[in-house]
Amino acid sequence: MSRLIGYLVAAILVLGGAYLSFWPVPIEPVAWQAPKNAGYVGDFAPNERLKAATFIELDGHVGPEDAALGPDGLLYASMHDGAILRMQLDGSRPEVVAETGGRPLGMEFGGDGTLYVADAYRGLLAVDAGGQVTLLADKTVDGSPILYADDLDIAADGTIYFSDASTRFAARATSGTLESSILDLMEHSGSGRILRYDPVAKTASVLIDGLTFANGVALAPDERHLIVVETGNYRVLKYPLGPDGPGAAQIILDNLPGFPDNANKGPDGSYWAGLVSQRNDAVDSLSGSPFLRKMVMRLPDFLKPAPTRYGFVLRFDADGKVLETLQDPSGNYALTTGAISLPDGSVVITSLGEPRLAVLRE
Repeated sequence: MSRLIGYLVAAILVLGGAYLSFWPVPIEPVAWQAPKNAGYVGDFAPNERLKAATFIELDGHVGPEDAALGPDGLLYASMHDGAILRMQLDGSRPEVVAETGGRPLGMEFGGDGTLYVADAYRGLLAVDAGGQVTLLADKTVDGSPILYADDLDIAADGTIYFSDASTRFAARATSGTLESSILDLMEHSGSGRILRYDPVAKTASVLIDGLTFANGVALAPDERHLIVVETGNYRVLKYPLGPDGPGAAQIILDNLPGFPDNANKGPDGSYWAGLVSQRNDAVDSLSGSPFLRKMVMRLPDFLKPAPTRYGFVLRFDADGKVLETLQDPSGNYALTTGAISLPDGSVVITSLGEPRLAVLRE
């Protein structure tokens, strides 16, 4: 009997090892070298400023990924269920003004009052004042599908710069933005890109490619540079823009202590970005081991890496100088994607998964 049990245990170990080594997974990891995580030191030293926030409940909606101040003086937010929510600046009278039918993420108002939306499931959208949703682009001019529209900004002439976070893992096909982002980050193949939408030709073309999960996008006030958040490499880039296309990238923030997300301009020309989760040192240690990263993806879901709850947004200038951070180490408000400034100096903080918006009042 004991010998039989031994055979069974051995068989289970062999089968388990075979499964962890050879079972098909959707990623083809690429070796890279993650920078050593310095953690919350220096400019990123812990504080509890975000814990002083008050909250705006969202009438049952969750996941206010981005927010924007409308030309009507009202606050708009993009929701996980596809709704665009509008409310007073104090959060009162929330109402759904549009349904995108997808997962709206980054959004900005154009000079004509149109709300432009990067929808992870559908592509680049326009929402008029009556809530009518129009698809502007779900593929590039060469026919390449836009699989994960993420964030955007709009030039004075109506040109829209927006990110396609991953051309490997479609947000809709993997049942959600978080799931596809984890796949792309674990693969680390640099399939993200920045697209440019021409409002005259009504076409989108590739401006920048080779990014590891392209995320936040923000134009400099003079439109001579483009700020780009590259989530998978824990950094923020600045590209000079010119008639011949973008120049070489300058790294202005590097080795951040978490996964950076959106980018939004402040009224003073600075930028807000969120760290949606802390870095995972165990995953960083596997950056040079594609085979082991495949094994991780074969683990049961409860053993796989998952986002950690630590609220964190930062404000920085065009040269990458960190001006301030707002943190909540307790994670009471977490999965922070970014922030926008209101006219009275208050700051609205957005989140990937919270059922509310956080507001730091002046």
